[in-house]
Amino acid sequence: MGFLDERYLLDSETAHDIYERIADLPIVDPHSHLDVREVVENEGWDDVWAVEGATDHYVWAAMRKRGVPEERITGDASNREKWTALAEVFPDLAGNPTYEWVHLDLKRRFGIETPISAETADDIWEETARQLDADEKRPQELLREMNVEVVCSTDDPTSSLDLHDRAAREVEGVDVLPTWRADRAVHVGHRDWGDFVRELADATGVETGDFEGFLDALAASHDHFAAHGCRASDLSVREPVSRPVERSRAADIYAAERRGETLSDEQVREFEAFVLEYIGELNVETDWVTQLHIGPVRDYRDDLFERLGSAAGGTVTTGEVEIAEGLRHFLNAFDGDLDIVLYVVDPTHYPTVTTIARAFPNVSVGPAWWFNDSPVGMERQLEYVGSVDLLANHAGMVSDSRKLLSFDSRFEMFRRTLANVLGTQVEQGRMPTDVAHDLAEHVAYDRPKELFGFE
Repeated sequence: MGFLDERYLLDSETAHDIYERIADLPIVDPHSHLDVREVVENEGWDDVWAVEGATDHYVWAAMRKRGVPEERITGDASNREKWTALAEVFPDLAGNPTYEWVHLDLKRRFGIETPISAETADDIWEETARQLDADEKRPQELLREMNVEVVCSTDDPTSSLDLHDRAAREVEGVDVLPTWRADRAVHVGHRDWGDFVRELADATGVETGDFEGFLDALAASHDHFAAHGCRASDLSVREPVSRPVERSRAADIYAAERRGETLSDEQVREFEAFVLEYIGELNVETDWVTQLHIGPVRDYRDDLFERLGSAAGGTVTTGEVEIAEGLRHFLNAFDGDLDIVLYVVDPTHYPTVTTIARAFPNVSVGPAWWFNDSPVGMERQLEYVGSVDLLANHAGMVSDSRKLLSFDSRFEMFRRTLANVLGTQVEQGRMPTDVAHDLAEHVAYDRPKELFGFE
């Protein structure tokens, strides 16, 4: 087997045949960090660092581990200097999925099969720059080339969605849809929660001076997103909290925060629980999917956060998260009424969310996320979900990517891993070949499209 050849991640002829059936299916991506402005303006990029390193904290973290100074990662060095620094350490990234994603990007989008290294850095820089100058390497053209049918961005409830209006008018052949990302609405104890409340009032025209106004403004934002084709909400929490909370109690907590009082941990949890349930109620009305991303300990490295802010590569994970009891009230409150997708960042939580999905038919396990979206992590998760719950009810793949060029590479890695898992089971006599073919197509395309209600 050669590097990234046709048998990449495929251990048998059976797995190869299964992959061939799903390799060219359209990409349906319910969760990404797509830069919608980049797509609608469609100006493209000047160099390989801009498309491979400028927005990718996976790349940044790997470079830091190999001793590259921050100036040549996120600092003032030129893009060429940053690319050269990445290329010099790139052989050391072998075994990490970033090594494969970037090479897949170069192979699939530029036809470059030369491994990245200090010796090849200049040639790759010059060849990619030459190709990036062509119209067919602009964002909209690349989305169509990668066969992206639907891609959902991640958007704050205060967003005007003007860029999505432009995308609906100007981007042909690809549906670019928003996702209502409710983190700032829920996290009452966060440093910028007061700013969010003021921005929400400005965005919706609904006064948020009292709690009822706050809820009305959230509902107005929710309606605005629904009118723009939104099919899902999203919420990232370290530990989910759900419990019955009286509306009057949540109103008192809201008023205390607005007066500048320091809330207790219990008050924060009660408020979060109430707003989570309120979001569930809004989602029932619009038939949206509720996505919950559980477990990340964000901004863990203080120095990194202070210098660069969030999403800079300083997040870690912990197994010390209570999920079963934390979600119990919410799941029972919406049993059968709300499609819910659970993503966990720590693989030790798969048994919990998978058995929850087994108990609640309206709950699905999301794809292996963040630190787990490697061939190793995806294979283990698919095998476990398939053996405890049903693989047919897996939520499918999402790119979770901040760079457009990697959408195709991430989906290819998932589809090859899925084909290999199913191919192994066929080889073991655990299912017929035709059943494996149908299941692969279902998980790779039909299931997420049906689950999220994409037309």
